[in-house]
Amino acid sequence: MSDFHLAQFNFARLRAPLDAPEMAGFLALRDPLNALAEGTPGYVWRPVSPVEGADEWPYGPDVLINYSVWESRETLWEYAYRSGHLEAMRRRREWFERAAEVYQVLWWIPAGHRPGPDECVERLELLRREGPGPRAFTFRTPYTAAEAARAEAEHATITQLDAARAG
Repeated sequence: MSDFHLAQFNFARLRAPLDAPEMAGFLALRDPLNALAEGTPGYVWRPVSPVEGADEWPYGPDVLINYSVWESRETLWEYAYRSGHLEAMRRRREWFERAAEVYQVLWWIPAGHRPGPDECVERLELLRREGPGPRAFTFRTPYTAAEAARAEAEHATITQLDAARAG
């Protein structure tokens, strides 16, 4: 078992309110896809109850968010692109607006850690600001857990030095 797991966060802007008739197809798939994810080898965790602070996401009230934790990039890839989830992704334009900006981020976390909403937003904003790196990346630009651990240690050191200089 690895000392690290992969966290993922993504969001999508709804084409219509969730209770609108045109969203019925998506809503019919949501619970089965969540059950599929939870039964997929490599799945670790996702928030299953309303997320504290989720009504205050900086992306607006018409945004649906999703985040979860996986054992590895490969296990998340298998679920996202080689399971029944892929068919739902192919239909996403029926329910969600086309994203004009980065809407998904991956990052390594210590095994057992559960990211919260603030951490998810922070990682997405880091990816948007700096582009892919070991602290926030995409499927197309992956980094290893070892690279992420080194980058996190360097970041912590820089943050401590900056705080010492400011204080």
